[in-house]
Amino acid sequence: MRYLVLVMCLGLLSGCASIVSTDYDAGATFSQYQTWAFAPDKGQGNYLSLDGARVETALERELQGESLKKADLATADLLVTYRVEEAEKLESSGFTYGLGFGRSNWGWGVATAPDVRQVKQGKLVVELVDRSTQKVVWRGVSRRYLDERQSPEDRVELIDEVVTAMFERYPPA
Repeated sequence: MRYLVLVMCLGLLSGCASIVSTDYDAGATFSQYQTWAFAPDKGQGNYLSLDGARVETALERELQGESLKKADLATADLLVTYRVEEAEKLESSGFTYGLGFGRSNWGWGVATAPDVRQVKQGKLVVELVDRSTQKVVWRGVSRRYLDERQSPEDRVELIDEVVTAMFERYPPA
C-alpha cells in the first residue's frame, strides 16, 4: 500500500513540473517595449530550418498575443533571438532478465543489461534583447526536448506548447 501511495505522489509531482524556465533583468521596464523584430543572426546559419520556421511561427503568435507589434529591425524595441541547443542523452530500452537465489545474508544472482543508445536532443532557448542597450532582458528555456525521432506533427505540437508556456511568464510580474 505504501508503494502505491508513493507512486501516486511521484506521478502528481511530475505532472506539476514546469516545462520551461524563465529569467529576466529585474531592472528592465517591460511596459516600455511596444515593438519587436527577429535579430539578424538568430542562430540559424544561412537558411531557415524546418524547426526554425516552426519556432518563428509560434513566437510571432505569442508576441502578438502580448500586444507587441512586429516592426523593422532598425526601429524595434526588442530583438528576438532563439536557438536549439543540442544535448545528448543515454536511453535504455527493452527488457532485462534476472535470476537469483540466496539465504540469510548470502545470495547470488545474474541479470542481463538493457540496450543503451545515445540520442541527440535539442532544447529551445528564446531571448529578448533590448535593442538600445544590446542586453538580454528576458530569457526562456525549454525543459522538454526536441527528439530526432519525433514526427513533424509532434515537433510542431511540442514547439507550440513550449513557446506558449514561456510567454505565460512574460512580462515578468
